[in-house]
Amino acid sequence: MLLTIGELSHRAGLSPATLRYYEEIDLISSTRSAGRHRRYPRWTLRRLAVVAAGQRVGLSLAQIRQSLAELPTDRAPTRAEWSALSASWRSHVNARIAELTALRDDLDGCVGCGCLSLDRCPLYNPGDEAATEGPGARLIRRAQVDP
Repeated sequence: MLLTIGELSHRAGLSPATLRYYEEIDLISSTRSAGRHRRYPRWTLRRLAVVAAGQRVGLSLAQIRQSLAELPTDRAPTRAEWSALSASWRSHVNARIAELTALRDDLDGCVGCGCLSLDRCPLYNPGDEAATEGPGARLIRRAQVDP
């Protein structure tokens, strides 16, 4: 059974624009009707569930695309295929947990010191060194835990 983009959008809870984008970046694929309208196999819902699961654990769409490249493109993944794919995500999830734990543990210390100033903080930014690195959240990025 083939689904129109509207049907897939409704079933997946995603906008048609999102589905077209996902197709553009090779997360999903469609065939075309005689009138050149997109038609999606029903199992595309499973691929979209994999995309949602990947996003939920913090993977980028590029990382999810790499994972999906290991799955068949003509059917829904089997339980064994999903299990193998999700196992490959575990190290990423563990790294994110460690990163968030470190961030949580640092929150009290930073605000608790009383200076409340990143340009004067002797622990995180002595001498306002971060100003020379340009705009953006440099200190937060630097504090990330390596996987």
